[in-house]
Amino acid sequence: MMTSWTKTIVLPANQPPISLKDQLIRWQVPRRVRGNFRMEKRLRLNGYYQPTSTILNPGDNLQMTWLAHDFITPDSHYLPDDSQTLAVLFENDDFMVVNKQKGVKSHPNSPGEDGTMMNFAQAYLSRQNKKAYMVHRLDSQTTGALIIAKVPYIVPMLNQKLHDKTIKRTYLAWVNGVLDEHQGTITLPIGDHPTNKRLRQVNGEHAKQAITHWTKIKTVYQQTLVRLVLETGRTHQIRLHMAAIGHPLVGDDLYNMQTDYPGGLLLHSAVVQIPIPFTTQVKSIGAPLPASFPVNVKY
Repeated sequence: MMTSWTKTIVLPANQPPISLKDQLIRWQVPRRVRGNFRMEKRLRLNGYYQPTSTILNPGDNLQMTWLAHDFITPDSHYLPDDSQTLAVLFENDDFMVVNKQKGVKSHPNSPGEDGTMMNFAQAYLSRQNKKAYMVHRLDSQTTGALIIAKVPYIVPMLNQKLHDKTIKRTYLAWVNGVLDEHQGTITLPIGDHPTNKRLRQVNGEHAKQAITHWTKIKTVYQQTLVRLVLETGRTHQIRLHMAAIGHPLVGDDLYNMQTDYPGGLLLHSAVVQIPIPFTTQVKSIGAPLPASFPVNVKY
């Protein structure tokens, strides 16, 4: 039996009079998939196949069907693990945002591994007869909002929104030292570490652009709470950028050699703002601070 995924949308009352092709482009359906839809007649408008030049009207019923060959990775093989309850902050038919716990990896590194957020998500979604697909990741010690797709067709659309920076991610972190300025932007490129695969390095090998905006919230003793907004999503970006300006994260065992804070890394993915695919809605989803993230830091 051929695996397929079907999405049916009733177009809203304010639907603009644009072509079906232009609407698919606005929804950020990948070009290759749009071509497959057209060639294989997998679009149904009010129950019938229509050419993509057809102008849409409010209340139209549009049905799209994806097949496995539309995707690089159509299937998902995470082992379901229900040993921890998944804290779901938001979900619809296509994706969800969950609250990641401290010390839990985002995804397994080997096929038989469990105990990660993707394994917990797979156990949760198996009850909906759906599968978990990874969109982005958080470091093991980072807590907070993590986006997980429930169907493969939404992954490239969310990835495009991450790339376009229309998904906005806001973090909270405690850093060492007192920041003199109220806010700033760090634009140091991040690349591979020459000798340690686990680490990254500012201006390292194959460095890519990285942009972090920070705002000081308050200073307690010799530590400062900052709000950080990412424009790019490089591995260890916040940790490296703050260390590079002389204010490494409290509890960072990789980039803060002066830390002896016993509670681990103090970095929390506080809010993700997401334009909801197939709609004109933008939703801000907040993740409550865990008990491990203190209001004041003194050690």
